[in-house]
Amino acid sequence: MPDALRDGVTRIFGEALTPAAAVERVLHDVATRGDAALLEWTERIDGVQLDTLAVAPSDIQAALAALDTDLSDALRVAADRIRGFHALQPIGSWTTDSLGGRLGQRVTPLRRVGVYVPGGTAPLPSSLLMSAIPAQVAGVAEIVVVTPPGRDGRVSPIILAAAAIMGIETIYTLGGAQAVAALAYGTESIPRVDKIVGPGNIFVTLAKRRVFGMVGIDGLNGPTETVIIADASANPVWVAADLLAQAEHDTLATAILLTPSRPLAEAVQAEVARQMEFLSRDGVIAAALAEQGGIVVTGDLAEAVRLADDFAPEHLCIATQHPQTLSDSLRNAGGLFFGERSFEVLGDYVAGPSHTMPTGGTARFASPLNVLDFVRITSIIDLDERTVNELASVAARLARAEGLTAHAAAAEKRVSR
Repeated sequence: MPDALRDGVTRIFGEALTPAAAVERVLHDVATRGDAALLEWTERIDGVQLDTLAVAPSDIQAALAALDTDLSDALRVAADRIRGFHALQPIGSWTTDSLGGRLGQRVTPLRRVGVYVPGGTAPLPSSLLMSAIPAQVAGVAEIVVVTPPGRDGRVSPIILAAAAIMGIETIYTLGGAQAVAALAYGTESIPRVDKIVGPGNIFVTLAKRRVFGMVGIDGLNGPTETVIIADASANPVWVAADLLAQAEHDTLATAILLTPSRPLAEAVQAEVARQMEFLSRDGVIAAALAEQGGIVVTGDLAEAVRLADDFAPEHLCIATQHPQTLSDSLRNAGGLFFGERSFEVLGDYVAGPSHTMPTGGTARFASPLNVLDFVRITSIIDLDERTVNELASVAARLARAEGLTAHAAAAEKRVSR
């Protein structure tokens, strides 16, 4: 455990605990004492005293009214594109009579979803847009937003403004493991939800893992990551800028370039050093690049593709002369960004797909957040007598092979004589 993390846990809990043990303590306390525990943990962890957790709807609307027009317009453009993209995803119910009787799937939206939005010193309205809009498109009736307070004890105005643009009125000033606990268990003021989505720090992630099964979760996504495959045709200024943008997220972010071109690799390396001098988060970037970043010169593009596919990154950017020719060879990625004009920063904010994507190699089996994450599928079985007569003996035969004679008998009793 990093020293800063260990020291922070010890300061808050009064003893040396692992992050998992600290989360367990918070979850148990919230489950036992409800709102009182939420207020106490908010004071201990965030350093603010709150009289109430709920944000007034009038404050949400006031935040939008006070927001700079250019910024509110940018939020609206992003919201419209995210909604437009997800509205195209097919999710309809269906039935068929081709197998006898009526079979099918009924798709219904979840009733209530909780959205965790990172806040405090680094509010992320884009995460609210990317998490809540797919839920709205799916038809979720109630969206509950939790987000940590800033030093003044208030939710960031830009997060409130983003919520107002989407028509969301249920927001609580609450972060960390205690927010996840409130959404999973419910308290006097916060309703229990069916699913929790949204990124967070290690304590949020551990809490989501702990409550999974009691509620659904979107995933256990870790630090963000980008891999760029580039050839000699790539613009080193742009490639360097994309690597720096990725490394800017936090010190655990991963930014890697794979290229068969040594001249490009050297030019990008020089550009990274030059551009970093002008960036406000140069310390974070330097730490991320030193620990998880890299430029790898490969034998050819095929080797770069194999390495990227094995890594299965959250974002895979193709900066080659003919990017589409690599499409069929690229299987494992949260998002594929074809060409240098489809750069990853646009995916973070306005391209359309949700920027909540699988990390840590989970892109081998997991998908980006999408409309299907907010619905449940119920199988429809409505068989007619002729089909039952055809299938009952088959089911009975299989049941007896498994030693389940009651199953067999239940099937055989349905057969018309």
